[in-house]
Amino acid sequence: MKAAVTAYKGYTISRIDHRVYGAFLEHLGRAVYGGIYEPDHPTADADGMRGDVAEMVRELNVPFVRYPGGNFVSAYNWEDGIGPKDQRPAQLDLAWHTTESNQVGVHEFAAWCDTVGTEMMLALNLGSRGLEEARNFVEYVNHPGGSKWSDMRRKNGRAEPWDVKLWCLGNEMDGPWQIGHKTADEYGRLAEETAKALRAFDPSLELIVCGSSHANMPTFPQWEATVLEHTYDVVDHISLHMYFRNPEKNTGDYLALNEKLDAYIGTVAGVISYVKAKKRSKKDITICFDEWNVWYHSNEQDRKILEGRDGWPEAPPLLEDIYNFEDVLQVGCILNTFIRRSDVVKLAAIAQLVNVIAPIMTETGGSAWRQTTFFPFFFASKYGRGNALHLLTDCPGYDCVHGDNVPYVDVAGVHDEEGGFVTFFAVNRNQTEAMELDLTVAGFGSARIVEHKMIRHDSLEAVNTADKPDEVAPQDVEGANLDGERLSANLPSLSYHMIRVAVS
Repeated sequence: MKAAVTAYKGYTISRIDHRVYGAFLEHLGRAVYGGIYEPDHPTADADGMRGDVAEMVRELNVPFVRYPGGNFVSAYNWEDGIGPKDQRPAQLDLAWHTTESNQVGVHEFAAWCDTVGTEMMLALNLGSRGLEEARNFVEYVNHPGGSKWSDMRRKNGRAEPWDVKLWCLGNEMDGPWQIGHKTADEYGRLAEETAKALRAFDPSLELIVCGSSHANMPTFPQWEATVLEHTYDVVDHISLHMYFRNPEKNTGDYLALNEKLDAYIGTVAGVISYVKAKKRSKKDITICFDEWNVWYHSNEQDRKILEGRDGWPEAPPLLEDIYNFEDVLQVGCILNTFIRRSDVVKLAAIAQLVNVIAPIMTETGGSAWRQTTFFPFFFASKYGRGNALHLLTDCPGYDCVHGDNVPYVDVAGVHDEEGGFVTFFAVNRNQTEAMELDLTVAGFGSARIVEHKMIRHDSLEAVNTADKPDEVAPQDVEGANLDGERLSANLPSLSYHMIRVAVS
């Protein structure tokens, strides 16, 4: 079977915001403690941060990391994480039923961000707290000095402000599980007034208001409409979350979930347009997809802790999904969707970065390794920056619960005009047959294939471990051919591909 694809230089979707390759770290399980922070580890730096983990994070080149939550933030007192460590109080985290030591707070996280070369996206507690604590936190982080909170930061060892631009106005406030859950009107009013206060401090801040926690919420999409009617004039982005599951072990349905993701994004884009028209506004609001990933492998093993049957442990293993080869294909399809929706999805954050549903795993006191899903994210972050191409595709498909005639080959293309490359990311979802990719690369001048990487394994259940860290890993592929403007390549059944073409 054949997948015919045409890429034309002048037919583009949007400039891809590099911040679509962001990440997330929450005070949850071993994401922070035992993940990025382990003072006794052989690779730890003077601040107690693991050097082996930092090196892998630098490979991913994430432009920002969202912190400190997540559900955690909705009962978090940011003041508990500043000042001398031996004077910081322990806190019961109601979100994950654990004990938070507060040995890592905004100072330690900011220093780590500098080490790995990323920016901070900070979340504000609009669950158990509100406007006053939010404005105090922003003042502590961003004001040069001469005020109560900025002088306290200076006293705590940081003279210069961090000048953080990205701020989340709470987290998943539509969810009944959230500490301080609110109706859309209650949250919309609070978010509006908080945003107005923060704009009075600094109008250049980028503010992110909570959208729906997922597309199956009973309040979706009315939640977005109500919240945006309150906040449209004072925020910049609306957040969406989606996690991808395959508990029934149905590969066809699982790998078509990005059809649901695409519809979710499209619906919210429509709501944004509706509110914009209703307000007669010239302003554009965009989507910040600040939580996304595969998450279902660890559900059963986490139950004891999350139900409170294990007391209040400190940094226990939680949400430690071990990803397999099938998940590589899923993550590839998700990232392709974000590229194709780059006109409205401007920021995104893989949830999370280390140990907790993460591309990087660690052993306490031991090694760190790249999970299978590390690699499609790595390729997209490295080569998926530039102009998203509007590809014309003609490909046979299959029917499943998420749609009819879902194309076997999911493909996205990116033109890096400055570097002189066109990169294609393709996933063959066909479970039994190879697909022949017939790709026309038009309008780019002379072209040549410079790299073709494939990720494939005979077993969908194959995983990477500390002992076998490269069981599932990219491999060089030969055989792709470019004759004039026609590129042909064989895509084996159930395989991920990254093909780079140098253009004049």
